[in-house]
Amino acid sequence: MANPVTAWSATVQRDIEESEHLFELAFKGYNLQLFNCGDSLWLVCRWPEAGRIAFRIAFGMNSNFESASVSEHGGTFLITASTRLGYYRIVLSTPESQAAIFRYTTTFRAKLPLLIPFWPRDIVPLTRDGRIENTAGIIHSHQVGTRSGQIFFSMTKPQAGSVLYFQNLGSMSAYCEATEVSLGETVGGSWPEIGFRFPVNPEKALPQDKEYIISDAFVLVGENVPSKDCDIASQFLGNLAAIYSLLPKPDPVYHDWPSTAKKILGDLHKNKGCWTQTNGIPYLNAYVGDYATPSEIMVQLAVLLPLHEYLDWSGTRHPVFDDLESGISQFYDERVGTVVRWHPDLEDGLDKSEEQKREMVMDSWYLHHPLLNLSRLALRGSETAKRLFLDSIDYAINVARHFDYEWPVFYKMTTLEVLKAETSPGNGGEKDVPGSYAHIMLMAYKLTGEKRFLREAAKALRSLEGLTFDIFYQANNTAFAAAALVELYKETGQHRYLELSYCCLAGIFKNCQIWDCGYGFAKNFPNFFAVFPLNDAPYTAAYEELEVFAALHHYMEASEGLEILPSLRVLIPEFIRYATGRLAFYYPPMLPEEMIAEDVKTGEVQKGLWIPLEDIHDGWEKSGEVGQEVYGAGIAFGIIPRQYFKINGLGATIYLDYPVTRLRNRRNSATFHIAGSPDMRANMIIQEISRSQMGGVTVEQKLNGRYRRVQPKPPGVFDLAGSGLVRIKWGKP
Repeated sequence: MANPVTAWSATVQRDIEESEHLFELAFKGYNLQLFNCGDSLWLVCRWPEAGRIAFRIAFGMNSNFESASVSEHGGTFLITASTRLGYYRIVLSTPESQAAIFRYTTTFRAKLPLLIPFWPRDIVPLTRDGRIENTAGIIHSHQVGTRSGQIFFSMTKPQAGSVLYFQNLGSMSAYCEATEVSLGETVGGSWPEIGFRFPVNPEKALPQDKEYIISDAFVLVGENVPSKDCDIASQFLGNLAAIYSLLPKPDPVYHDWPSTAKKILGDLHKNKGCWTQTNGIPYLNAYVGDYATPSEIMVQLAVLLPLHEYLDWSGTRHPVFDDLESGISQFYDERVGTVVRWHPDLEDGLDKSEEQKREMVMDSWYLHHPLLNLSRLALRGSETAKRLFLDSIDYAINVARHFDYEWPVFYKMTTLEVLKAETSPGNGGEKDVPGSYAHIMLMAYKLTGEKRFLREAAKALRSLEGLTFDIFYQANNTAFAAAALVELYKETGQHRYLELSYCCLAGIFKNCQIWDCGYGFAKNFPNFFAVFPLNDAPYTAAYEELEVFAALHHYMEASEGLEILPSLRVLIPEFIRYATGRLAFYYPPMLPEEMIAEDVKTGEVQKGLWIPLEDIHDGWEKSGEVGQEVYGAGIAFGIIPRQYFKINGLGATIYLDYPVTRLRNRRNSATFHIAGSPDMRANMIIQEISRSQMGGVTVEQKLNGRYRRVQPKPPGVFDLAGSGLVRIKWGKP
């Protein structure tokens, strides 16, 4: 059956066939040809065996291209063209890469102020003899909201291969600022009309005589058409890493987390809007000033766990930890034999305004998340957490077996009656919950040594088969599941678990914003490489970002010594690198007041308080409209133990913006491994020692089997390769 097409694509095949190409370029077995077809300039990529795909590199709108010329400068091609409406410059290049990648960047300068009400998509598959509407293809992934401007697809009729098309959306920020439009939902489409639809400006005119980038596309082409879930995920991750290495990237921002942690701990301890009391025991509110919602176990544990990590790192104690620890036992409900979401003595206060705000209603992921944090605390030595976790684990197993390891969205805890089966019609329940369940089974095995928990994990993981990107439901849970799958692979030797971890991570990176939003309010803070909490979430969220950060750290630790996909040694450390600076900008004192929402859904926002906003939106929307989330207050506490390392003999602390493993402190030296890719760079800062002491410090990195000295730039700051052994020496040997 033929695919319907619009008038802007119906004639493309014939237009190209009836035009002479302006130039031709061969690279890595592929062939590129440029055609002027009147109102569009098309770049046609021909596969080595069969198949062609056309990329519209310039659109003349309601005008034809009067002329187009091509010149070459050192392997880069400059295409200049004009219409009655304006001037175009297109730079075409084939960047150095092992993959077959070409890039085109198009700029436009209008001859008069222009309103642009329409723009067609820029990718059209071609046939050898037939018609566009008779082609066939599979769209594996595409942009949602303001996530990365990517579409990953395979052309199957005629069978050509696969393409990852990636728009560097941040390069168009100046255009968006001038016309007050957004770059959300711009890359996607339906076969056969796919790709980038330039954000139109029907209300605010584009200024004349000023050049704007209107497209900056990286295109990776390949001959493989993946069909299995692991192959799709692996190819997506590999293609994304290849393009990522070529992207222009903002400089990472350093934030002084140790000093910020003290402010956060002070505000958390003293601000009355963060706390409520029940039976004389203090509990954290979910949001500042939210006294109407009963205390939740997830909220307490979301701060308690990272705070435990931070206090252990700093060697100190704090009454906030004691207050939180004193209350978690109260969430165990003897009636069902498990910890529950809401404080049992406060269930009568649930206002029933949302589905989960009803007595004994459980959101499937929510049962496992507190159990995971209890198990993590138990492994850190908390007997209270261990008791609560093990007393609850059999209930979790009963629920899993009842639903045959495919969980609904909401169910009744007492009867297991399904209250909401699907996230949306036809899409099933919470599909990453089997991974979360397997994770807590792994943790139960670690705490008890009982093999029955591993058998339960194996049963649950069968529900992830064939889902690929659809495993992803909630970012933090999916990321932790990926790390658990690696551990289960090491425990069982079943390679399928490692493959499923790739599917989890493909879902994570598909839901990232790998571009720097430089328009509207977003000009005021870094937002490159943010991750969204849900597939359809309209904003990024503080707590979920912290947990993804922690989970990806754990993935690198768990996979040390394993041959994982090389792409993950690029993407995971780079996410961590940018997160360490970016996450500070959820805190209101770091943001301009005018970008914080006045109307708040839950509680209140105190703009001077070091408690994070839950939500950061597109640059044209104000942030914090959901509320100021107390349960996200542990950001600093989670980052510090993972990025700051005490060098005891030197009396210094080092900060590294990449994941680190195997830190060894010795009398006159310290060594550690940077867990990333040698093709990337990491930044290290030596802190808390004087300039004179710094003069006696030597930093070396082992590359190609030998140590090489690294010179500081500036003093105390070192640029390192993203992988390899680092040695810091001081004093006498």
